Amino acid sequence: MTGGHSPGAPAPLRGTEPTVTTGSDALAGQTVVLRPTGPQHVAAFIEILHHPEVARWWGGYDLERVRRELLGPHGYAVELAGEVIGLVIFYEENDPDYRHAGLDIALHPDAHGQGLGTDAMRTLIRYLFNRRGHHRIVIDPAAHNERAIRSYRRVGFEPVGVMRRYERGTDGSWHDALLMDLLREEFIG
Repeated sequence: MTGGHSPGAPAPLRGTEPTVTTGSDALAGQTVVLRPTGPQHVAAFIEILHHPEVARWWGGYDLERVRRELLGPHGYAVELAGEVIGLVIFYEENDPDYRHAGLDIALHPDAHGQGLGTDAMRTLIRYLFNRRGHHRIVIDPAAHNERAIRSYRRVGFEPVGVMRRYERGTDGSWHDALLMDLLREEFIG
């Protein structure tokens, strides 16, 4: 065994395994901390998701939906200096012939443009590659969400194709999404 990993297992990416903070399952990025979600995060998530700039992309989240979809083992609160500034969630396809992970992220607009979302995504992606053993990760922003697409490209995601009339918008109409993926060897992290 060399480099601290099992023979046949992929080597950790750039030696930058996310640090698990002491006494928790939190993941430490360069600036942010990803803390497993729990009931204590519900109020902050609702505040973030109801902000008009976020609700445009994440509409329809009430108390029950936040509890049902954003709490649990596949969700993290994004914290900066102990304050919740966003959330990041992932799902996993575990069929061995199609195994991969997908993720999504939302940050309060006050945290935009500072590299905090990029740090949060890179931290979760390293976890998904190094600890969960995935080789591919997908994300599917609205095709017209240029800010998100630019951010995801900075991490290494590449466009795969447009999924037509993929998601219902807050106005009830269907809109396109851009399927993007990231392979382990392409990760800029």
